[in-house]
Amino acid sequence: METGKSNRILNYIMASVLFVLWGSIFLIHGIAGAVAWPLSMLFFAPIGVILVFINMILLIICLVRKKNIIQKVIALLLSIFLAFPILMLFDVLQLKYPANIDKVKPSITVRWPLKERTIVGWGGDTIETNSPHVRWSAERWAYDLVMEPENIGSKNLRDYGIYDKEVVAPISGTIIAAYDKENDILPNTEKFLSMEGNHVYIKIDKTGTFLLLNHLKKGSVLVKAGEHVSDGDIIGSVGNSGSTSEPHLHIHHQRQDPTKTIYSIFAEGLPLYFKTIDGKPMPEKGSIITPKKFASECS
Repeated sequence: METGKSNRILNYIMASVLFVLWGSIFLIHGIAGAVAWPLSMLFFAPIGVILVFINMILLIICLVRKKNIIQKVIALLLSIFLAFPILMLFDVLQLKYPANIDKVKPSITVRWPLKERTIVGWGGDTIETNSPHVRWSAERWAYDLVMEPENIGSKNLRDYGIYDKEVVAPISGTIIAAYDKENDILPNTEKFLSMEGNHVYIKIDKTGTFLLLNHLKKGSVLVKAGEHVSDGDIIGSVGNSGSTSEPHLHIHHQRQDPTKTIYSIFAEGLPLYFKTIDGKPMPEKGSIITPKKFASECS
């Protein structure tokens, strides 16, 4: 009797966790969903995997004894659902964070952050065009930008076209963080000190949301926290600091203040579009972008 009661309590706990997690993601949305999504992969999925093996063993025992079989079948099914996100964590199954680009507000449209011809390494709204980003709530509409030559396998930073190129403020706002003390790492080593590396974060005047620019060059940042920047002001140069395989500029838009977020993945990513380019305002992987101002200066 006590065993059956314990089984029911454990099943209620797992069902409640699943209800809260998936209800937050698919029904509540916002910061609740943004936090629940990584928690489901990083915390609850490993627990679910352990419970799957335990419940499989217990189910076999129950089958032999012909007791509490239904409760153990339910427990196994619930633990499988709890473990399911582990497939996304290890790229066995690729799914994007379920946020509707037409319903998530506010979106912003900004200036292109570079002055020269650029290639979109990753960008857009789909797994196919933005795989490293769309699976995470915080970076749902993030971009990685490079310039030719790129993806060449060289260990020399200056062999990459984007290295040391000037980065301009894409929009007017207040600098809330400016950091450039990390060394640029060798390409294709991933021996980084932090995920973001050297960075500049801007609190946007119009929306109060935040624009993040990461992987800047050591010693290149020209702004300080508390300063106000205008659209087009030079803020630093592209480097290879942080979690990066080669020099590139990472940029994304989010609702929460990154300086007050415990973990960078626990934030709600917001749509980010560009106005000073030809083609789609949300350019996708492989797009070649020549900023209009730069094009006119070279004509």
